[in-house]
Amino acid sequence: MKIMKKIFLILGLLFLAGNTQAQNITDAYRYSSEELNGTARFRAMSGAFGALGGDLSAISVNPASSAVFLNSFGTITLAHRSTSKEVDYFGTGTSNDNSDFNFNQAGGVLIFDTRNDSPWRKFSLGLNYEQTNNFDDAYVATGVSQTSIDQYFLNYANGVPLNLLQTQEGETISELYSFLGENEGFGAQQAFLGYQGFVIDQVDNSPDNTSYNSFIGSGNFNQEYRTVSTGLNGKFSFNFGTQYKDFLYLGANLNTHFLNFDRSTRFRETNNNAGSATNEVRFNNNLSTVGDGFSFQLGAIAKVSERFRVGASYHSPTWFNITEEATQYLETNNNANERVIVDPNVINVYPDYTLKTPGKLTGSLAVIFGTKGLISFDYSYKDYSATEFRPTDDPEFQFQNELISAELQPVSTFRLGGEYRISNWSLRGGYRYEQSPYANETTVGDLTGYSGGIGYDFGTMKIDLAYTNAQYEENPRLFENGLTNSANINRDLSNIILSLSFGL
Repeated sequence: MKIMKKIFLILGLLFLAGNTQAQNITDAYRYSSEELNGTARFRAMSGAFGALGGDLSAISVNPASSAVFLNSFGTITLAHRSTSKEVDYFGTGTSNDNSDFNFNQAGGVLIFDTRNDSPWRKFSLGLNYEQTNNFDDAYVATGVSQTSIDQYFLNYANGVPLNLLQTQEGETISELYSFLGENEGFGAQQAFLGYQGFVIDQVDNSPDNTSYNSFIGSGNFNQEYRTVSTGLNGKFSFNFGTQYKDFLYLGANLNTHFLNFDRSTRFRETNNNAGSATNEVRFNNNLSTVGDGFSFQLGAIAKVSERFRVGASYHSPTWFNITEEATQYLETNNNANERVIVDPNVINVYPDYTLKTPGKLTGSLAVIFGTKGLISFDYSYKDYSATEFRPTDDPEFQFQNELISAELQPVSTFRLGGEYRISNWSLRGGYRYEQSPYANETTVGDLTGYSGGIGYDFGTMKIDLAYTNAQYEENPRLFENGLTNSANINRDLSNIILSLSFGL
């Protein structure tokens, strides 16, 4: 009971202690990135809607889109998402597939006509919900490495006094783990796990000892890394738009964001190396993240002629307030089957922090072929190196922000879409290309995507169906410290999207 009273305060002084739970560059990119989401029509044309409007998801690209609607309109969208992954870890390949259904979009626009003699022809008010990113994922990486998990614990342990890692008389594992979190930080907790689990050992027995070596001998290590994550990033857009005469549309969005992300990782390592006193290590970590945020958008669409339209929009940075909590478990074994379990059974609750994601600029061009069809092109620029953890005066955040500035880069995204109408039917297709957000272009590679779809207009109601496919390569690290081996993952992401639209 004493421990339970403490667990929700465990890391109140963590950021003053150094070696914090590293909110890192991977987290920064995860919460800053977006998938192609929205209505079936929008996704069938790969999201190239910045100069078109007249679609609920187009509002997320250019808020002036709402003023293009002729009448009040609503759309709801369901999607089936499937991900296929080919994982390679030191030459050993595994295949991983997962899929899910999700409620992807819902919204509506109300159109208010003005007096006939007013140059402001109409006003629009819109509300739209859209899923911006889906965090559901799972994969297994397995192979033989020459780097052991002991490097993770050694990296945190060296420099930590031995007396901090040893329980005192009457003190439990949970109590000392909590004490270290409250007073010394995340790094000391990791050192403690490794020491108590017989992964690492002190160089000498002095209480002031700060040097450690490994119970694990060098050689080859059979490793298996399993990760499962769930959650999403979503956005509610409150929209206002207006039409000036017959050639100019203006709009603005106020956006509220929410995110939730849960990840469970299970790591197992075995070895038969000479000199190894510990031959098996199991290391489990669970992370739960929730957050909310705010952003705004401004946009304009102009009719250059009956055939040509241009659009421009600005999406501000998103300011997220994020809360995280985590649990850890370590288990080791030797050839004599002597098992050691270090299970603090403590929830680490970390201080709230702010993440500022980068803003985005979009320029658009559309060519309209009367009632027969259209071609549309969008170009977006987003500088991921401007992502920033706050407070910026925190030493760990300063370090992470420097890494972000050095390792992430500006990204250009190209979207091309087309639509051809045959009576009440519409045929659609699209292509998109998104540059890697990483300067090395390997941690996450360039993304290439294709899309297609069909729609039917019943008059008062429309139904649209779309298929999208995107492929990219990534090389995520198993751990951010010590054991920084990467798994090579080829991802193939497919979606089937169904939208129902109707007059309001």
